[in-house]
Amino acid sequence: MSKGSLNVSLKGADDIFSTEESRQEQQREQVQQIPIGELFPFKNHPFKVLDDESMQRTVESVEQYGVLSPLIARPRPEGGYEIISGHRRQHAAQLAGLDALPVIVRQMDDDAAVLLMVDSNLQRENILPSERAFAYKMKLEALKNQGARSDLTSAQIGPKLTAAEKVAEEANDTKSQVKRFIRLTCLIPELLDMVDEKKIAFNPAVELSYLDEAQQRDFLEAMNDTQNAPSLSQAQRLKKLAQEGHFSYDVAFAVMGEEKKDELDKVVIKNDTLRKYFPRSYTPKQMEDTIIKLLDQWQRKQQRQNER
Repeated sequence: MSKGSLNVSLKGADDIFSTEESRQEQQREQVQQIPIGELFPFKNHPFKVLDDESMQRTVESVEQYGVLSPLIARPRPEGGYEIISGHRRQHAAQLAGLDALPVIVRQMDDDAAVLLMVDSNLQRENILPSERAFAYKMKLEALKNQGARSDLTSAQIGPKLTAAEKVAEEANDTKSQVKRFIRLTCLIPELLDMVDEKKIAFNPAVELSYLDEAQQRDFLEAMNDTQNAPSLSQAQRLKKLAQEGHFSYDVAFAVMGEEKKDELDKVVIKNDTLRKYFPRSYTPKQMEDTIIKLLDQWQRKQQRQNER
């Protein structure tokens, strides 16, 4: 083949390098300094930002070193930026008095943003049951929106995994446990808070999630009136009674008023009774510690009197 027959269009070196440089520049993510007032929380963000000891340590670190790891956010149609990853850092920066934060701005659709938001937060060590419940639910819905069918058992994500299986695999959990956590999102806020506070155990809470809202409120009233937390067997019975149409406040009160084997030797003092003797700022743990200390003093006094 002759040279004249070659149909090759050669570009100059400047054109080649400038095109490559432009391409890389477009792909490269820039860290921007965004005013803190232009950063807004993710819609329905399931993870709580608490002013606890961990937050205080974060604030102290931000005051000393600044925010070292940039937040990830996306532009909002109404202006400003929606935080996808970095809510705790943003709150710590506010408490530390910072005016701007390092942010990587990405263009992301709702489902991609949900997946990144959930995955970046599920890596935390301490996650409340309510946080995990809503995070799993949001991620599952996002995966289904990306092309899976709407049912949990046959929705295919890729050639083998269902949507629930993919959520479970990436969270190092089981499919059944993912579905059980998602059940917690059906609880009324008061009961879900009790699960977070460990006043109601996880397994009974899952069973109670099958009660409708009115039944859950009747149960909550019965639980408060009896001052008893539900066992798994009690929650299962209440669920069955509700399914059979036999649930009422009186039924819940009767079930919750039963003595449990492990509580036959337990002394229960109502919170309202204890509160009369302690400052309002005292936590339950502080009250317990004080009571034990006073009982120790009383016991020693009794022993000294008996020795006389």
